[in-house]
Amino acid sequence: MKFRSLPTLALASALAMPVAPAAFAQSAPIKIGVPTAIQLQVGRDTQDAVQMAIDEVNAKGGVLGRKLEMVVADETEKPEAGINAIKKLTSEDKVDVLIGGFTSGVTLAQLPHISRAKTVYLGVGAASPAITQRVSKDYENYKYIFRVGPINAAEQARQLTTFISDFVIGELGIKDVAIVGENAKWVQDLVPILRKGATDAGADVRFSELFDTQTSDFSPLFSKIRNSGAGFIVVVLAHASSDIFAKQWHDGQVPVPYGGIDVKAMDGDFCERLDGKAVSHVAGNFAIRAPLTSKTIPFFDAFKERTGRSPVYTAFASYDSVHIYAEAVARAGKTDADAVVVELEKTSYEGIPGLIEFDESHDVEAGGKHPNMLFAQWQPDCGREVVFPKHVRTAEPISPPWLKK
Repeated sequence: MKFRSLPTLALASALAMPVAPAAFAQSAPIKIGVPTAIQLQVGRDTQDAVQMAIDEVNAKGGVLGRKLEMVVADETEKPEAGINAIKKLTSEDKVDVLIGGFTSGVTLAQLPHISRAKTVYLGVGAASPAITQRVSKDYENYKYIFRVGPINAAEQARQLTTFISDFVIGELGIKDVAIVGENAKWVQDLVPILRKGATDAGADVRFSELFDTQTSDFSPLFSKIRNSGAGFIVVVLAHASSDIFAKQWHDGQVPVPYGGIDVKAMDGDFCERLDGKAVSHVAGNFAIRAPLTSKTIPFFDAFKERTGRSPVYTAFASYDSVHIYAEAVARAGKTDADAVVVELEKTSYEGIPGLIEFDESHDVEAGGKHPNMLFAQWQPDCGREVVFPKHVRTAEPISPPWLKK
């Protein structure tokens, strides 16, 4: 009988021995779950921005000696799919953090499932104030929820009110306005605040209506607006209707300029894909390629070089979220959700649109040094220029081509 030498036996034993769970946990990648609407620009930019930040963190050695890894799930724009995406990421993929979101109705439906999974969630797309209000009402169960971006719908309404008072009324000299938007949760939250704010600012709201997100013919709406005597259309749009609205406004040569919050119009190719029919349209943005912070221009340039696209708003918050989470984990010394939440609450991070800090409801602070809204106008040759606020203006505003100044 031949006997193995002791070193050989020791080696065999070591190879056969299962890795201790604690040791494996310390070397396994930190998983970042990304629930997003992958078929949309906001979803593609979310994924690309997350991966961009992951690559930067990993290039520096990762976090606590562990690399970051992205896992994506398509939440579409439907609550049922959104819930399934969260269940998959938390139960099957066992991610350490969730970074994503777009539609407020979907995010609200996901919240109880995120709470039960006790997984940190950094929202980058949904604006309804009701999302972070859950934290205020039931902190122990919903403390895992944070919104990195965009600024919430109520704050957007306040900043849009300033656009109406200082730009539409103050510069264009138009007091009679119409307010129209999609019948979505965040718009329902925003429009009542906007109407009151606009009225208090001196505007005469001649017409206001919410329409179905599947609307394909806006001619009846444009007729109502014209009949109301409104001289400017304030829009609140986020879904597929933005392109149709712009095309039909242009083709019908509606004698009323428009602008406001229009998520699709934030796309870098919005004007080009409409063959220039968006010229003169003004849309709110949360960041532009300007020195808002030391990170803004470098991010825009790096994202464009990497993807060939100009980033939309979800990209800003997604990129910042990875770095904010990584820093919180490093401070906590572990990925335990409760410990990370404590560190996230201390966040003071120079992000792309401004200083990222959270209030008591885990909502991103807005105004001043924090993120704000910037209103950019599509101009001839589909160039995009900031027209408001005035201190960051890059070009003078123009009227629709078929209207006299």
